[in-house]
Amino acid sequence: MARSPLTLAASITSALPRVGVVGVGALTEGATGRYDSAVAELDDGRRVVVRAPAEAAAGAELAAEVRALRALTPGVRGLLPFRAPELLGEAGLGDSRVVVVDFLPGYRVDAAHLPPGRGAATSLGGALAALHALPASVVRAEGLPARTTAQVRADVERLIDRAVATRRLPTGLESRWRRAVDADEMWRFESTVVLGGAGAASFLFEDLEGVPTVTGLLEWHGLSIGDPATDLQWLASAPAAADDVYAAYVSHSGRAPDARARERARLYAELEFAKWLVHGHDSGRDDIIADAIELLEALAAGVAGEQFATDAALGVDDAIALLDRTPDATPSSVDTSMHTDAYDPEELAQWLADEHEDDSDATSEDDGHHAEATSEVAPDDAPRDEATAAAHDEVSTAPIVLPVPPAATRQDDGDAVADAERASEAALRRWMAD
Repeated sequence: MARSPLTLAASITSALPRVGVVGVGALTEGATGRYDSAVAELDDGRRVVVRAPAEAAAGAELAAEVRALRALTPGVRGLLPFRAPELLGEAGLGDSRVVVVDFLPGYRVDAAHLPPGRGAATSLGGALAALHALPASVVRAEGLPARTTAQVRADVERLIDRAVATRRLPTGLESRWRRAVDADEMWRFESTVVLGGAGAASFLFEDLEGVPTVTGLLEWHGLSIGDPATDLQWLASAPAAADDVYAAYVSHSGRAPDARARERARLYAELEFAKWLVHGHDSGRDDIIADAIELLEALAAGVAGEQFATDAALGVDDAIALLDRTPDATPSSVDTSMHTDAYDPEELAQWLADEHEDDSDATSEDDGHHAEATSEVAPDDAPRDEATAAAHDEVSTAPIVLPVPPAATRQDDGDAVADAERASEAALRRWMAD
């Protein structure tokens, strides 16, 4: 039975002694009922979020979140261009625990609705690059998980073995995934600090000078050292913005370009279906198994004949071309009335639908679906006037749909711009040559 906001609010006084609660409201996280959450107003003016696990698995995840937030010291937070929730306190609640963190304002954007162009997409790429640039000591000091390249590769192979053992995995997918695991060039990457697979909806945006900008990150329970491509797997469900996110990620990264990062990211996205199948098999849930089989069969049909790890590697010219694809356009202003402290991780099957729609739209002169998606600023039930927005925006978790900005334009400033571009290209070539 779900805990009421009043029950959760009562536990705040145990977690935060000497404070009073003067207001409380429900907070829907979109986490498929795995947490009970509420937002509360304290007598000292602070707004906080209280969260309790609704199931055992969520309890372990919440404990990992607490450890990760403790690792984010003020010095570490100063290295990030966005905010992370601050752990304020913990308390017991029956046979589980509640966690209290400060409330972060902002709105979410689902990956499928992330528009291309400069703004949300490029800000996301830069935010991920900044996180991956954190020193490994942040993770090691708290004793959080750390995996080498070899361990990441071995974990993937074990997952495939477990999926095969269910006798429900399509043979085409097994051979496709095993060829990827066996390709040495796929696994030449530098382990970094990662979120362990957080999606686009884990980030919070605010409009800074009319430009959607990442200002917060909510999902930290997967903080560890591992393959940076795990944090890019959600790009498979953001076909419109994927190239711009990745171009911004590369341009803000201090490491040499990873020629196979996007291929591994795609592999991890596909393996989410295998995880779902294994989960259903291990838990004896026929409904989950049936759902996983349907997803896997659709995936097998969609990738038939495709392979990972092409022969061509990312060269200097390819890297320069990738960086040059970062657009210069500035998106128009959006409605920022949708505020939340939560995220919606339900992206498991979205990218299959997106790919299907993408293929259908390519053969149609009238792209009605795209027009509908990109012209919408907020869900139909979003507040329409300022008074209504003020009453609802603090606890709403519905993602918004950002408008697609106009096509990118380059403001050429004569020979000075040309000289600067030539200098940048020469510097990049020297860097990659080293």
